[in-house]
Amino acid sequence: MTDKKTSLSLPLSEAITIAAQAVGEVMSGRSLTEVLDELEPHERPIVQSLSFDALRKWVRSHELIKQFIPKNPPPEVDHLLSVAIALFLNENADGKGYAAHTIVDQAVSACDNYDKTMYAKGLVNAVLRKVSLVVQPADGETRFAPDPIPMFVPPWWRANLKRHYSKTWQSILFAQAKRAPLILRVNQKQYSRDQYQALLSESGITSAPVEEVAGVKLAAALVLSSPVPVSDLPGFYAGAVSVQDAGAQLAAALLSPQSGERVLDACAAPGGKTAHLLELANCEMVALELDGERLSKVSGNLDRLRLHSDKVQVLRGDASKATWWDGRPFDKILLDAPCSASGIVARHPDIPFLRREADIKSLQQKQRGILEQAWKMLKPEGLMLYVTCSVFPEEGEEQAIWFAAQHGNALRLGAPGQILPTDVSDGFYYALFKKNGQ
Repeated sequence: MTDKKTSLSLPLSEAITIAAQAVGEVMSGRSLTEVLDELEPHERPIVQSLSFDALRKWVRSHELIKQFIPKNPPPEVDHLLSVAIALFLNENADGKGYAAHTIVDQAVSACDNYDKTMYAKGLVNAVLRKVSLVVQPADGETRFAPDPIPMFVPPWWRANLKRHYSKTWQSILFAQAKRAPLILRVNQKQYSRDQYQALLSESGITSAPVEEVAGVKLAAALVLSSPVPVSDLPGFYAGAVSVQDAGAQLAAALLSPQSGERVLDACAAPGGKTAHLLELANCEMVALELDGERLSKVSGNLDRLRLHSDKVQVLRGDASKATWWDGRPFDKILLDAPCSASGIVARHPDIPFLRREADIKSLQQKQRGILEQAWKMLKPEGLMLYVTCSVFPEEGEEQAIWFAAQHGNALRLGAPGQILPTDVSDGFYYALFKKNGQ
């Protein structure tokens, strides 16, 4: 997923209202992706942009809310203010955006769109006018220094990062508080990267190759200078290209599938890595996913990319159990394990609001169960790639060390290990194992 500023497809006041309600859903424990999926197509781009930015700027916006409203306002008003204040903060950061009077006017109008905020028009108007003077002072006046880490993370999350990354924890959070770039993976069954980059150029879209991440060469990654809707990407609906973070593209490169091999993607949804493997080789593929709704996304991606064949199976099943398995071992297994997703916050800023400290222990046990079961399904001399989109060592290096200690026939091969977020990559962990004998 990526977000961008688009021309308004609905009035800003309506977008603010819907975004504030989406933020409220996140605070009640729902995934923002799930909430956005329920919107109409014309609503989603701007609502996604507004809600993402509200979550990214949460700390700073609530410093300002508290400054001007000492007593906590009702949640619905708080969420509306957080969306509106984020618009001011974005303007302060990059010099672009809406005029101050427009933000105030549209936020006040947004109050009328929801019965729980109608009474608060005067309060919203007064607070936002004061905020505008702080974050957008008149020429010649001193600007307020922006919070270097405006994004919210719970105390236990911050403590974990401080403990494991004492010198870089702030830079990790700062990187994840920024809007993530739009990165593409060219379908090499249809185009080379150079060929597709030329198509982008012909469409007026500027891009640059991402040659490598963490020392692993990438042959199909392109980063766009500015995000565009996927409908603007040449050949998108014909399967020419996919949206995929550069760090995620390491999985297929490290596993290096070969034609004729039997490959398992053990936790396949939404199917990006499954598709990448099939783009690289004509292998026999089993894409496994427990969640039925997410499983349909795997099939949808393979349909768009024209990768379905009689060699490809998309199955519903639990990767920690063998009930779905036909007993035929695999040459290679991709185990992109369920995790905290702490490495992909730049693309999913709701994640810190949804995770709890107890989740890490629970996820560790789930990851170990899947590792144990997958290893039993791997051929002797086969390869298993363990992947998480986490920056917490409990889900990465600690798991790899535990697994190697449990299995004397697990030879650890070269892989990047922990990758921290950068301008072109989310945070990931990669460990590659070879099965020596039974």
